[in-house]
Formats: sequence, structure tokens, C-alpha cells
Amino acid sequence: MDCQRLSVGILGRLLIPLCLVWLLAAPVAAQDDSAEDEQRTEAARAKLYEALNREVSSLERQSNALKLVVKLVRPTVVHIEAETTEASSVHYNRKSHLEEAGSGCIVKINGRDFVITNGHVIKAAKVDKIKIRLADGRQIHPTRKWSHPETDIAVMAVDAPGLMAAKLGNSDELEIGDFVLAAGSPFGLSHSITFGIVSATGRRDLQLGENVKFQDFIQTDAAINPGNSGGPLISLRGEVVGMNTAIASSSGGNEGIGFSIPINMVMIIAKQLVERNSVVRAYLGVQLDSGFDPAMAISVGLKRPRGARVKDVTPGSPAAHSKLQKGDVILQYGDVRVDNDSHLINLVSLTEIGREVPLTVFRDQKVMNVTVKVGALPSNQMDLKKRSDNDLPVVPLR
Repeated sequence: MDCQRLSVGILGRLLIPLCLVWLLAAPVAAQDDSAEDEQRTEAARAKLYEALNREVSSLERQSNALKLVVKLVRPTVVHIEAETTEASSVHYNRKSHLEEAGSGCIVKINGRDFVITNGHVIKAAKVDKIKIRLADGRQIHPTRKWSHPETDIAVMAVDAPGLMAAKLGNSDELEIGDFVLAAGSPFGLSHSITFGIVSATGRRDLQLGENVKFQDFIQTDAAINPGNSGGPLISLRGEVVGMNTAIASSSGGNEGIGFSIPINMVMIIAKQLVERNSVVRAYLGVQLDSGFDPAMAISVGLKRPRGARVKDVTPGSPAAHSKLQKGDVILQYGDVRVDNDSHLINLVSLTEIGREVPLTVFRDQKVMNVTVKVGALPSNQMDLKKRSDNDLPVVPLR
């Protein structure tokens, strides 16, 4: 027993110092482990940041491309304020002042500087009541203005040093899915930029409430709002491909459905306004069948109702000279496939007078080619197909 007590006592005396050493050393060990874990965490986070930087670099290159587009286009975009005066219906001897705000883009026509915008932005204002604010902060007034209500396109002559004109693209080459940017002054916030894609092309028969008869809109989901009217739609190459004009909206604000006039159409109208002081519409001299439906397409030998069916030919017209016939279905106009009768009306109307255009025609179960030289539309033949209603209201961008 004594030996056992002795050995236990000796063991206890040995264990006590060891326990003390362990107890004293434990906090130090815990601190070392904590520091090591923290170092491991920091090292892991550093590696994650390195990996993220590698992945983001490709996105940053794309972002840099957008920044370059903005730098190139921004000097060409203007903010427009047009003041109008109208008599008050309540106080007959008083007049109220209204201000329309919108956007525009500087372009070159025949070597001179002009600003293109929507007609509804400036239509009721005199030139001295129109203020154009440039990207550098300067404010100028136009020296003259023109407007074409049937397309809602307007152009203003401007004269100031150091103006920068936009580079124009080819809107005929736009495809669904192409990336685009919209520039303008939504809600008065000048030189705002938004980004999206081309959602559709060739949108027609929209109820704009502005008597806009000739329509061939680009649809985009790039955010455009009131105040964007007349501002440019821009491609990733920094080229203007459209003029922002309207939105489809139940609230009056952006809902991802915006419409832009193709820049090719804009410039055709703008050049005629500047050069002729009016727009001369081309014509073929055919009456088109608006009731061309699937049953009729099958009856003439087509698998689906595409193209525009000729209902009648006007004697002495370009169509008559080219021997177009009643019952012909015009499938292609130039290098553009014809969707329907309103599409053909737009294509012909915006063609240069006197231009020879090849047509692809379906006649007697056969496809044939015809060339027609378009003429100037006589004033007594200005009737257009009645537009259909739309469920979603389409409003000009104020």
C-alpha cells in the first residue's frame, strides 16, 4: 500500500506541473491555430479574387467597348427644349406656355450640319423658341426647321463651331438579337445611355396618335422613356441605326418595348426636306389586296400568305409600263423580301424617284423577275391601307 501511495504521489507531483504547462500553453496554441486559420482564409480569398479577376477581364473588355461607343456618340447627341404658346380656353385673353422636351442627333447632309429629331418634339414651336443644348454645355438655336408628319421625322439647320456629326450605320443590316444602345434625355436627364438588343424589325400598323402613316419600326428593349424622342439608337460599332420615337406602355413609362425609326428611312426623309423643302413619295401604280389570306395564298399556289397581291394596275403607271398584272404576288422588292401590302407601300414610298428596282413576282404558279422604274406619286393617289388596332397603347416619347 505504501509503495502504491508513493508512486501515486510521485505521479501526481509530475502531472501537476505538466497540467500547468498545458493550461498555460493552451491559449497560445489556440491563438496560433486561430491565426493560422485566418491566414488560410485570407490566402483562400486572395486566390478567389485572382480567379475572379481572370474571369472578369473578358467582361471588362466588353464593357470597355461600350465605353468607347459612348465616348464616340455622346458629342453628337443633343437635348432639345421647344417652347410653344397657346390660347387658354378658360381665360380668352391669356396665353399659356408649354415646353416640349426631347433629344436629337447631329448629322451631315450635303456637307452641312443638321439636327434630326422627331416631328412631335418641335412641330408647334418657332425656331427662336427651340433651344438645343450640346454635350459641351453650349446652347444654340436652329436657323431653320422642316417636319414630315407622316413619318414623324424633323430636321433642323444649325450653325455653330466645333459641332460633331454622328457616324451613320445601315439599318437594313440590323438583325434580331443585335446589341444596341439608346441615348437621349429621359425625364430631362440629358445624355443618358441604356443598353439592350434589337427585339424585332419591320414593326408596322402601330397606333401612334400622331398620324404617322409610314412605319417600319425597329423594336428594342433598351430602356427608353419620355424625353428620349428623337435620340439615336446606336450599334456596337458606334453607328446610329435608328431614331427613338415611341414606346408600347400601359403606364406611360418604359416596359421594355420601344420603337425606333430606321436611320435609312430617317435620312431619306431628312435629305428630301432639306433639298426640296418637301417629301415626294414614289409609287408603282398598283392597288393591293389587303385581304390576301392563307386560303387565297393556297389558291394561287403559295404555301403561305407572304408578299403583296396586286388587285389592279393603274393605266400609264410604272407598274403598267413594266407589265405587272392583276393577280401577281410581289414577293421581293429589290433585295428585301415583302411581308405584306403595308410593307410594300413603305418600301416603295421611301424609294428614290426614278430608281429602277428589280421585283420578284409570283404569277401563274411560276416565279419571275420584273424591273420597274418607280415614279412620283400623283397627288390624287395618296390613299393608304387602313391601320389595324393594337391592344397595347403605343405612345410617342414626350
